[in-house]
Amino acid sequence: MLFYVGALTILTLSGFTVTEVLRDLTQQTGQSSFLGFLSSIGTWLWVAGAAMCFFGAALRRRAEHAAHRRLLHLLGGFSFVLALDDFFLIHDRFIAEGILLPLYALFILIVAKRYWSVISKIEPIVFFIVGGLLAGSIFVDAVQEILPISYAASQIVEEGFKFVGAAAWMYFCARLSAHDLDVVQKS
Repeated sequence: MLFYVGALTILTLSGFTVTEVLRDLTQQTGQSSFLGFLSSIGTWLWVAGAAMCFFGAALRRRAEHAAHRRLLHLLGGFSFVLALDDFFLIHDRFIAEGILLPLYALFILIVAKRYWSVISKIEPIVFFIVGGLLAGSIFVDAVQEILPISYAASQIVEEGFKFVGAAAWMYFCARLSAHDLDVVQKS
């Protein structure tokens, strides 16, 4: 309730009408509900990954699961940041891609180095696949003007890499969260 009231208040004080804040964009514009469909599903994938990580962390209370729990908290927070970025287009509108995307990569490299002992026992191959897919999306985005294909084709490839990368990330988060749950349940 606090979030609802706070968001409504802040956004109306910022100049938005109550209708603009409360109603879905497609209701307001009269456009198809499928406008941005895959983009919206992609955001849900990041949110699902975050939720699974936080839930998995909450289930791990024993001291011997401390590193796993910290990793889940870090990756859950990272997934949530990616969801916010995807939803609000932060890397396109507010913080330059050239700053934000390298920060994401640096964060993941630091996490991988610090928690490789956990990651390598669970899904190391998927971790690298995710990295490759998301790097592919960034690469295609960076060179799409010089690719010998149409803009629409480059968007299909770029967004395809990102979407499949987000789905693979959600799978990685699910596997990381579910790992050794039988041990957690016995505690």
